[in-house]
Amino acid sequence: MILDVVSMVLGLAYVCILGWYAYGWHLSGTFPMLREGVNERRLSVSVIVPARNEAGNIEKCLDSLLGQKVPWIDLEIIVVDDASEDNTAGIVGEYKERDFRLKLISLGKQHQQSHKKRAVETGIAAASGTLIACTDADCTYHPEWIETLARAYDYGRKKFVAAPVVYHTVPKLVSVFQTLDFMTLQGITAASVASRFHTMCNGANIAYEKAVFYEVQGFEGIDHLPTGDDMLLMHKIYRKYPDGIAYVRRQEAIVATDAAPDWSAFFQQRIRWASKAAYFEDKRIFWVLVMVYFFNVWFAVLLIIGFWQPEAWLSGLVLLTVKTIAELAFLIPVASFFKKGKWLLWFPFLEPLHIAYTISAGWLGRFGTYQWKGRSISKPADLNSKTQG
Repeated sequence: MILDVVSMVLGLAYVCILGWYAYGWHLSGTFPMLREGVNERRLSVSVIVPARNEAGNIEKCLDSLLGQKVPWIDLEIIVVDDASEDNTAGIVGEYKERDFRLKLISLGKQHQQSHKKRAVETGIAAASGTLIACTDADCTYHPEWIETLARAYDYGRKKFVAAPVVYHTVPKLVSVFQTLDFMTLQGITAASVASRFHTMCNGANIAYEKAVFYEVQGFEGIDHLPTGDDMLLMHKIYRKYPDGIAYVRRQEAIVATDAAPDWSAFFQQRIRWASKAAYFEDKRIFWVLVMVYFFNVWFAVLLIIGFWQPEAWLSGLVLLTVKTIAELAFLIPVASFFKKGKWLLWFPFLEPLHIAYTISAGWLGRFGTYQWKGRSISKPADLNSKTQG
């Protein structure tokens, strides 16, 4: 009886959260944009591309960026090479000789953990643009990506603009799993920003005013943390300008990237993402994450208890069915936007794997270490001391 009550409460709470996200997803499609050719003012945009060991990706990234259609925008592209151990800098140097809009900054080896933040703030310091667009070196872009972000920023003078990211999908289990998981996160990102439920974004596709970055003192206060160059900064700007945050749900704004190549790389990436949760000052998203985490843990609890009380397995099966239906109802319009609807056929079969990964990645993100770009990243000492205290 108690198991059924707990399952019902958790299931209801989860369905309510997804229902709110579904409403937020609908709102995200109503963001108005300046029409082409109307009220366009000359705008300078600097694209910051932190890069480490991206020799295999940087050419397609630069080709895509240099092919942007920017008739009313002064564009510069700043690649910040973060002590790459391959030919990333050499490739960028060759492109730099052919296009004056491209700049290359090379960083020395660092001893702190906030590698990407240092690369971003170094690029911003060298930028001449009014609007900073941050992305990753393994991404490609619609030809109107920059123009779309600029229009969104220009409408209502937004201070921070978040936009969608999508994975290229190949018919391999690891790729399909990541596509569905990441697409869910992207749907929640759009919904949360549009409904102002909480702040959320992905560092591969964000833009903000250079002046505002310095107004909120950049990464100060979070500069010792190994992650959070996107969401933690977004929340700092949100606190200063709660009406200045926008999400751009447009096809032209989508940034595309490759999923992690294997399960090990995927797991390391998700542990890194999960490690942000301990630092969120936006407690709205923190408590949502806590609830979702324990909702998934409850499935493991029911599985274990079921060896002594088999009725627990029936309760878990009912709860899993509710979870799957609620998530599919949310995901169908999201998948339609990203043109990934055919991959939803895999979704019910991958639910158990998704629950197991959520539990393990969440735990390791809080207490473990992870590998990123050939570096081993651990928790900052101050967080460990707080945890121990």
